[in-house]
Amino acid sequence: MQYLNYLFASLLVITANVALAADPFEDFHDYGKLPDDEIHTLHQGELLYGDVEFGFIVNKGNTENTAFKLKSNLYQDFTHWRNQFKFDGLYRRETDAQTGEEDVSASRYFGSAQGNYKLGSDNASFFIYGDYERDQFNGKEYTATFALGYGNRVFEGRKNTVDIDIGPGLSISRIDDETELAAGQRRTEQGQLLRLALQWQRNVSARTRFNQDISYEQSLSGLNSRLLSETALVTQVLGGIALKFAFIYRYNSKPEEDKEKVDTELSATLVYSFN
Repeated sequence: MQYLNYLFASLLVITANVALAADPFEDFHDYGKLPDDEIHTLHQGELLYGDVEFGFIVNKGNTENTAFKLKSNLYQDFTHWRNQFKFDGLYRRETDAQTGEEDVSASRYFGSAQGNYKLGSDNASFFIYGDYERDQFNGKEYTATFALGYGNRVFEGRKNTVDIDIGPGLSISRIDDETELAAGQRRTEQGQLLRLALQWQRNVSARTRFNQDISYEQSLSGLNSRLLSETALVTQVLGGIALKFAFIYRYNSKPEEDKEKVDTELSATLVYSFN
């Protein structure tokens, strides 16, 4: 609770100070005023556009800790291809004030790339997807996924859009060297999977947007299945800057020994949109 109070107090100070001056981001896209399709059309042919999310927390007392979160969601939109690049990093280090011992309590990095080849319309496509994850505390040295298939918009209303992707793929993972292998178990595992992804976006108001992203990878080879869900509410604060509240839920059906199946994360971060 202490670090949340620190974060919100810092955000209020930043907002109050900037509000007294001319808006330096007045030429940037106001978050929520344009639907995604119009944003893609507006920036068609550009090298990169999208948003970057960041958060930094420092806590001092009986236990000192520093946490840093960086996340990006970038696009390219060309005549036949629309590409999306994601990065999500979290790092946290804690120091015991009495003993002075330092320890890393979180270190996770995830990157993905997806190319969608448009099939007659912007909403139907053939996709190619790949991701790579390193998490120091999940028992795996790395996990990588490759998939391809079909994507389309299944619903489009005045305030809501729902897009889905579905297709087969391949997963590759390596168990870290510190984990003992069971009899007959290999350190590097690979198998087939079925990937399902859903993106639901709702414009709550001109300045507020609700996002629900879900990706599920069902193993077809008896390996672990994974689910990643992010529920987020993003509100424009000033020009191209928005405040994002998010809840992330991760599920692994077959975690390594002494690891939990479920991992959750609750965050409040700033988002800079350069649409």
